[in-house]
Amino acid sequence: MTLLNDISATSGIAGITQAERARRLADAGAAWNARIADDPANAQLTYKVTGRGVGSVATEIRAGRHRFLVDEPGALAGDDVAASPVEYALGALVSCQVVVFRLYAQALGLTIDDISITAEGDLDVRKLFGIDGSGRAGFHDVRVRVDIEGPDSAEQYENLRRVVDEHCPVLDLFANTVPTSGSLG
Repeated sequence: MTLLNDISATSGIAGITQAERARRLADAGAAWNARIADDPANAQLTYKVTGRGVGSVATEIRAGRHRFLVDEPGALAGDDVAASPVEYALGALVSCQVVVFRLYAQALGLTIDDISITAEGDLDVRKLFGIDGSGRAGFHDVRVRVDIEGPDSAEQYENLRRVVDEHCPVLDLFANTVPTSGSLG
């Protein structure tokens, strides 16, 4: 199994130019606009991810052709061989923000020379361990910091941030209740 826990996995994508990024974003936008104009049902996507328990409490995740490992630190019964589920959740938020910042910067004619995003989440484990049933099992506070380098004004980047916050799918997952159901197979 190939684990994508190694930053060297980015070596093949690190050298993309702004012109190539702009072309890809424009092409993707045009293709999706055409698909949806042809049939509005094309806008509806379903994602499927499966997981299998391995080790103490780790999970091997399969998402399309990608596989990765999720684990917990030793203090939470894990082997600490991969990021934890809540770290991946924050990672999903950060990575979705990067995509949507780049998408809407392109759409608004702004330039992002470099972007770095940090997400921090506060979690109280008392509900997880059954110590106290009140409160949330998940994050009770999440903070996202976006650092952008580029030639445009701070006001333009702040407007971009507001646009991104309105359109980021993973931020929407964090900010709003999503109907979720479970069953035993």
